[in-house]
Amino acid sequence: MIRRVIADCSADFADIEGVDYRLVPLTISTDERSFTDDKDLDVNEMLDYLSKYNGPSHTACPGIEQWMNSYEGADEVFVVTLSEGLSGTYNAAVTAGNLYVEEHPNAKVHVFDSLSAGPEVRMLADRIAECVRDGMSYDEIIALGDDYIKHSRIFFALESFHNFAANGRVNKVVAAAAGLLGIRVLATGDPTGQITIAAKCRGEAGTLKAFLKNLEEAGYDSGRIYIAQCLNPGFAERIRQAILDKYPKASILIYETRGLCSFYAEKGGILLACECEKTTPKIYPVV
Repeated sequence: MIRRVIADCSADFADIEGVDYRLVPLTISTDERSFTDDKDLDVNEMLDYLSKYNGPSHTACPGIEQWMNSYEGADEVFVVTLSEGLSGTYNAAVTAGNLYVEEHPNAKVHVFDSLSAGPEVRMLADRIAECVRDGMSYDEIIALGDDYIKHSRIFFALESFHNFAANGRVNKVVAAAAGLLGIRVLATGDPTGQITIAAKCRGEAGTLKAFLKNLEEAGYDSGRIYIAQCLNPGFAERIRQAILDKYPKASILIYETRGLCSFYAEKGGILLACECEKTTPKIYPVV
């Protein structure tokens, strides 16, 4: 029996050791060029091109046929996608799953709406892969994955929300706040997978303080933390060290964003996902 784990490209990685894993790419496009966010993408070239391009840019989710191709040959499929509130990726994956099961009546496909993006998608995909390696049943994996979504959170500090706003992912009021008078916006995902402001921070020190405060309020103790950084490795490392100073048992992974997450995080962006106990977003004043 072939059991497969699949994630869209917001997970930022192409392989998971020890499991049958597939990545399904989104595309980033302008009127002149299109970039497919797969393992062959030159992220630096894409970012350099976009920084010089003055026209509109946008992203497009994978089509149903792409998802069908990723399911082909598998008996049990576990899919992790971007939040339905941010992208049509989830609905396309579900539709493809229904069609695949119609064509293969003995197959099973479950699509997890991560209610998130980036490192939280990667963290969930990693956890599902561990369950597959451990030989857990199909129903057990679904139950664990659903519970895991409730006990993980994402926080991201961006210097610009231009691409988020231009693609309708946040309102223009949020976008305008970022970068004004040294303000960085720390955002999170609400229970429906939409983006909401968690804090407005002055400078790097204020952003670091806000990250730590939000981790504490979310009920973080000593679980996993994934930090994705877009051309900002120094700040990512300072965040890691500050977390370890407060939570010595933390398990922290830092990695570079690839195409889709780099497009939305923009230069300097930090995305942080964590395992936690609480799930209700908190709104904090400027720190």
